[in-house]
Amino acid sequence: MTATLSEVDENTTVVIVGAGVAGLTLGIFLLHSGIDCVVVEKRSREYVEQRQRAGVIDTRAARMFRAHGLEDRVVGGVPTQPVLNFRIDGETRPLALDAGDQGDGRFCPQQVLVRNLIEVFLADGGDLRFSAEVSIENLDRPLVRYTGAARTISCEFIAGCDGDRGVSRAAIPDLTRHTHEYGYAWLTVLAEVPANHQSMMALNHRGFAGQFARGPQASRFYLQCPLDSTLEEWTDERIWDEIEARFGEPATRGPIASTQLVPLRSVVHSKMNHGRLYLLGDAAHIIPPMSAKGMNLALHDAELFANAVVRYRKENDSSLLDSYSATALRHVWNYQAFAMWWTELVHNAGDASYAGEFRRQAARAELERLFEPGPANRLLSEFIAGLN
Repeated sequence: MTATLSEVDENTTVVIVGAGVAGLTLGIFLLHSGIDCVVVEKRSREYVEQRQRAGVIDTRAARMFRAHGLEDRVVGGVPTQPVLNFRIDGETRPLALDAGDQGDGRFCPQQVLVRNLIEVFLADGGDLRFSAEVSIENLDRPLVRYTGAARTISCEFIAGCDGDRGVSRAAIPDLTRHTHEYGYAWLTVLAEVPANHQSMMALNHRGFAGQFARGPQASRFYLQCPLDSTLEEWTDERIWDEIEARFGEPATRGPIASTQLVPLRSVVHSKMNHGRLYLLGDAAHIIPPMSAKGMNLALHDAELFANAVVRYRKENDSSLLDSYSATALRHVWNYQAFAMWWTELVHNAGDASYAGEFRRQAARAELERLFEPGPANRLLSEFIAGLN
């Protein structure tokens, strides 16, 4: 049922649904450009700030924050190095990248970036409302209702930044979904122990494994496993045994705080807008975590949409809004292509039970080419840096 004018409690230019990386970055960009907006988030502030996510801010995203004068307030973490560290069949092999401008990237857990963005948005006068269960109406003359305060907001635009299972994408009729399933999952493990390595990826016949430091007393591990795996079969002892077997070295064992099974998949929805509702980040596309690009794609969408709204409001020019979906999707498909290549290469090079011994040997040969300077190494370097 559509609200009447008398039932509308307030008006704003943009309602941003979701206080994740995309929504908060968009809110800050709009706020600093003098565009009024309201951010509504289903979860509590405590939940949002503590939600554990991996994250790498790539070179393009770091430079974006610097261009907006936010580098010192938002970008933290350990600088990324132009080296990918591998344990291949128990042997440590650093893969040195060729690109010369890798220094701007940061290892930054997503929850740290989210906390920084919340602090900046609120400190600069932003309107952020937590515990707001949202419904969306009338995409041509948008209305957003939310529970808690039982408010109805009319707006010019809705930015759907509420992820893969949010209400924003569900509000768009007849959305086209493109997907690729990789045929295996990751068991993600958060352990309360210091990491043996800041970052390391392992390849052997048992499958892929990854290890990343998450502070002085926390580590994140990833273990490739079949799609029909269950959490019950992954006891703490089995997890530590498998980590040691895949890395070929003793592990620092300790309490495991959480585990989750994540099927690897790539998803793109098109187009990324309908009426005056625009999708950003995971609401529009999912990319496998092996590529470390999900957060950076969300940041790209946020900057793209912010520029489009600013152009429309300040110059009465809707061209960037009209081309938002097509422009964003060109970038998304570019990164999906990289993510598919990189994910399948690394996983095929380990466990042959998924794609066969022929693919394993071919992947090993291709991987070897990356350890030498040349076009393949430079292409990998540029994608990791976010230059394309």
